[in-house]
Amino acid sequence: MLDQLKETIIALSTAPGVGAIAVIRLSGEDAITITNSVFKGKNLLQQKSHTAHFGTIRNDEGEIIDEVVATLFIAPHSFTKENVVEISCHGSPYIVQRLIKLFLTKGVRLAKAGEFTQRAFLNGQFDLAQAEAVADLINADTEASHKAALNQMRGGFSEQIKQLRAELIHFASMIELELDFGEEDVEFADRDDLKKLVNQLLSVITALVSSFDLGNVIKNGVPTVIAGKPNTGKSTLLNALLNEEKAIVSDIAGTTRDFIEDEINLEGVVFRFIDTAGLRDTEDKVEAIGVQRTKDKMKQASLIVYMFDLKNDTLTEVNRDINMLENLGIPFIKVGNKLDEAQQDLYNEMKKDKNTLFISAINKEGLEALKTKLVETVNLDNFKTGDTVVTNIRHYDNLVQTQNSLNAVLRGLDDNITGDFLALDIRHALRFLGEITGEITTDDLLANIFSKFCIGK
Repeated sequence: MLDQLKETIIALSTAPGVGAIAVIRLSGEDAITITNSVFKGKNLLQQKSHTAHFGTIRNDEGEIIDEVVATLFIAPHSFTKENVVEISCHGSPYIVQRLIKLFLTKGVRLAKAGEFTQRAFLNGQFDLAQAEAVADLINADTEASHKAALNQMRGGFSEQIKQLRAELIHFASMIELELDFGEEDVEFADRDDLKKLVNQLLSVITALVSSFDLGNVIKNGVPTVIAGKPNTGKSTLLNALLNEEKAIVSDIAGTTRDFIEDEINLEGVVFRFIDTAGLRDTEDKVEAIGVQRTKDKMKQASLIVYMFDLKNDTLTEVNRDINMLENLGIPFIKVGNKLDEAQQDLYNEMKKDKNTLFISAINKEGLEALKTKLVETVNLDNFKTGDTVVTNIRHYDNLVQTQNSLNAVLRGLDDNITGDFLALDIRHALRFLGEITGEITTDDLLANIFSKFCIGK
């Protein structure tokens, strides 16, 4: 890896395709020197950092490939803390390809996915959690996901982890010191103070672990299944919410035989709606597969919109379905459809439940109330700017492992176990915390994380 860091890398940093301009980024010790060898304009080697220079880039035969603007970032004042050049050229894929090929002939190599951010991490620009937040920020598609990623990239989450780790390291060192004086039966780490600290750490870590449910919603959206019997209007509702004819609508029961997915952004929350096959017993083999898939999707959902038919369903059928949903243990919203054709008895009974909504999907009546209820169910109001919310499954897993190790420390203190076993559990907690910020890493871990980044970042 150290040899690779000495190489100059290149990649297109803007989205591929035709555009007004494209930006090609180079990073490495020789980035400015190599660019200067093909750049005709000012001598880039004599210019200051953070300056932009107009000129042309020519091949070895003197042919002009394009007029460009070369922006310089001289180490360590760059994203990667290396010499960086960003070349703004015309956005023709042909021009971009020719420019990159020219640099490859000069000893530059193509960057791997996420290699610019990986170099920034390895060169101490930020820690691993902040590096991962860079990718989250690029992929942020709502206000909430943008806030969460920006807070993490600016170090909010990392600072909490580092403080926890620093406090624990102090006690770990005291216990390790005790082991050096094992024969003299001395105690440098006060057990009551250690227990108090571990309880404080657990309260913070437990809160972070608990925030993952909200963080997962912010980052990945809410998988929301629309479920109910055939012909209750599930597909009509999906079409109404999306404001397009996404799903086939028919009076024939069992039209939807597989699930249909699409997304809608409601007040900064992405709901991934899944229209499913109607729930019923059927002898049709294809429809039966669809019904089974519906049940599987319901178990995987974070939220279920249960639709019943105010025109054709009976109270017994509706209550049976509600009992089944309650047994699943997944939050669900009860929605009575076909309000314009409702049986008065069923409507009056269901109206007693203030949590039941009534709509006419075909007339788009009551949809705003449903949208409001969806957002309220997610309860995003708990998330404020600056809150530390765990959005990354790797961080969540390490925090859970830390939690387990600290609980083992508490059990050990209660059982008066010896310092060497206490030290082992504390070391485990420190390792899991260190893996979050990258103070403890492996090449495999880094490769796995940065391979998920886009090329050029």
